This record gives sequence, structure tokens and C-alpha cells, in this order.
Amino acid sequence: MYEEMSTTSASATEPTKAKYSAVESEVHTSYASQWWIWVLGALIILSIGYIWHARRQAAAAAAAAKAVKPMVPVSAVHAQRGDLNLYLTALGSVSPFNTATIKSRVDGTIVDILFKEGQTVKEGDLLIQIDPRPYQVQLTQAQGTMAKDEATFENAKITWARDQLLFSQGVIARQDLDNQQSVMNQARGAVESDRGSIDSAKLNITYSNITAPISGRIGLRIVDIGNVVHAADTTGLAVITQLQPIAVIFSIPEDDIPQVVKRMGVGQALPVEAWDRDFKTQLSTGSLMTFDNQIDQTTGTVRLKAQFDNPDYALFPSQFVNARLLIDTVHDTVLVPTAAIQKSPQGSFVYVVQPDNTVKQQGVTLGPTQGDVASIATGLNQGDTVVTDGVDKLQPGAKVNVRMAANAPANNKAAQ
Repeated sequence: MYEEMSTTSASATEPTKAKYSAVESEVHTSYASQWWIWVLGALIILSIGYIWHARRQAAAAAAAAKAVKPMVPVSAVHAQRGDLNLYLTALGSVSPFNTATIKSRVDGTIVDILFKEGQTVKEGDLLIQIDPRPYQVQLTQAQGTMAKDEATFENAKITWARDQLLFSQGVIARQDLDNQQSVMNQARGAVESDRGSIDSAKLNITYSNITAPISGRIGLRIVDIGNVVHAADTTGLAVITQLQPIAVIFSIPEDDIPQVVKRMGVGQALPVEAWDRDFKTQLSTGSLMTFDNQIDQTTGTVRLKAQFDNPDYALFPSQFVNARLLIDTVHDTVLVPTAAIQKSPQGSFVYVVQPDNTVKQQGVTLGPTQGDVASIATGLNQGDTVVTDGVDKLQPGAKVNVRMAANAPANNKAAQ
């Protein structure tokens, strides 16, 4: 019985276990079939969170980048107050006041040369000696002839005086007296002619010593000792050029002549500067002497002549220079580089750097401009910082990184 009960219990338990096993298997199968849904959902949630976070970071970075603008690098100078010189500039040529070509005035052989090529000589210095002996012989001959003719004249004069007495006594005729007077006058003329021959010989001896007609610098000699020269030779022996003082001749447009005439009319000296071709070195300083009396119709210009002392021989004949004529000076004005001036339909303006390193567009009224320096009539004060380089990248209110320029326009003495 016990075995039956056990068998019955076991039999009863087996369906229950089987039932539980089926349920457990079904649940397990259900879980196994749905896990990927949970994984997919988790991945979707993570993806959404990552995208949201990334977009948020990108938006924050964009906002930060938009909020912080980069500073624009610029160069600037301080506006200064001073005088602005206004010049007329023209290409000029150096011209000596005097040039003399040394030539022989007599025929003869050169026996001595007393100058060195390139030497500075003074007026009257002995330069060349020509053999004077032929003219000394002529002088001796002329003196001998004159002595003979003087004796003949004295004899004729004595005879004429005696004939006058005889004529007064009625001893000789009037014709004899007149004939003797004629002989006396001929003898006098011969003496005068001899005196001229003597002076001519002395002059030729003087001309044998060639001296400097002007003071200046002597050039290269053309002939040497032993050469025979003639008074009719067209080629000179040397050339002397006056270098101190020296002149510069240049031309300006006819429209600028009234300014020059006005300044010279009131007795004002007009300074003139001579610069080299590249306008890098000032060679000398002089003053305007005069201007031509007519306008060149082919160029519409007028020639001007300036004088320079030229103490260091910086100016040389036929040298090309840039001449700058000072015609006016604007006193006590605000000066800035012309690079700072900008143009717009509303007028001229500059960018002024503010204390917070931002720039402000400031309208200005321009005065005269000379070279790379401009004067400001209104709109700018001394000490204002104006941008000179980098203005093409600027807008009003832009932040700038300022680098101060080395040279500020204190004055325009070296401005072109």
C-alpha cells in the first residue's frame, strides 16, 4: 500500500513538475526572445543622449566663438602738432656760373705746364708758359727801329723849325716849308708805328704766360710740354669751371608761378634744397635767384635758377638733381601720415584707437598735404592714435592689436 501511495504520489507529482517545467520554459523562452528589444532601446536612448550632448557642446562652442572675436593686428601713430613745409619739386640740372676754355693767343711751343689736373686755381694763376723768345726778338727789333725813327723825327723837327725862320725872312718859299713839315709828320708817324710794334711784342710776351681767367676747378689738360700751339687752334688747352658758388636750373608748372612771384615780390628769400635722384640724400641748400621771363609753350613750364654755395663740392656741373623749392609753411597744425587717411562717399576719415583697443571711424577735414604727411584742419587732436596699416580689415568697433610705428610725422623736413 505504501508502495502504491508512493507510486501514486510520484505519479501525481510528475504532471505538476512537468507543468512547472513547461511554464518555466515558456517564461525563459519569452525572456530570451525579448532581450534584444531592451538592448535596442538602451542603444537608442544612449544615441539620443550622445547626439543631444554633442549638439549642446557644438552650440556652446559656436556661441563662445561668436562671443570672442579675434583682435585685428594694426600699426598706428600718435597725431602730432607741428609745422608743415610745402614744396614744389622738379628735376634740375647743375650749371656753373662761369666756364672758361683755355686757349693760346700766340703761336709757339709749350715749355712749361704749371697746374695739376683737377686742381683748384684762382684768377690770375700762371697755368702754361709758351716759349717767349721769338717775341722778345721782335721786341728788340721794334725798339731798334723806334730809336732810328725817333732820330729821324728829331732831325726833321729841327729842320722844320729852321725853315720856319727862313720863311719868315723870305729866304725860302712856302712850298719848301710845307714839304719839310710833311717830312716831320711822316717821321712822327713812323715813331708811333714803332711804339705800336713794341707794345705788340710786349703783349705777345705777356700772352706767352697763360693765366687763369676765372677761379675754379681745372679739368684734364689736352696738350703736353713740347707741343706747338697756334692762336687759330679751335681746341683748347684746358677748361676751368667755377664750382663755388654754383647754380641749379629747374622748371616748375606755369600754374605755380604766381606763388613764386608773390613771395619774391615782398622780398622773401625762397630756400631751395638739392637732393639726389633717389630723394635719399640732401646734397646742398641754397636760395632762389630768379626765374625766366617767358613760359616754354612746349612744356607749359618756367625755368628757375637757384644759387648754392657748394662748400663741399657736392654739386657738380651737368649733374641731375631733385630741386625742392619751399613756397609756404602751414604753422601749428595736426600732422598724420597720409596712409591713415581713408576716403568714403561721406568724405575723409581716419580710424582712431580707443582706450579699450577698439577703433572708431572719425571724420576729418584735410588741410594741405606734402609727400607722405597730411595736415588735419578739423576732426583730430594732438595725441590721438590713428591706424596707418591694416585699415582694410577694420570696421567701427573692431578690437585691434596695436603696434606703434617707429617714425611719427613730427615734421616733414625730409618729406618728398
